[in-house]
Amino acid sequence: MLYKFKSKATGDLIMLEPNGRRVLQAIGKDAGAQGIIQPGEMAGAIGALERAIAQEEAEQKAAVDEAKAKGEVPPKFDAVSLRQRAVPFIDMLRRAEKEKAEVVWGV
Repeated sequence: MLYKFKSKATGDLIMLEPNGRRVLQAIGKDAGAQGIIQPGEMAGAIGALERAIAQEEAEQKAAVDEAKAKGEVPPKFDAVSLRQRAVPFIDMLRRAEKEKAEVVWGV
């Protein structure tokens, strides 16, 4: 399944299901087949995504530091981070908020 995010303020943004679900869950939205983010919700959504990105990066750094301290091989993580996946969505939210336009999916 794909998530296709749409807004009158931006072009469409397509994400694979696991990535779209993760982004939606990070902003507290039901990752169902349809949904909407209102302009008034966008600042909170952007903040939530930025906090999720910071948390993921901190956890990964801590895991690497712990492995190095123990003399172990550092763990490997997904090749594409949450930051890389979320930045286009954050940009979409910022542009839509500026234009006071909704972001929808599944419609």
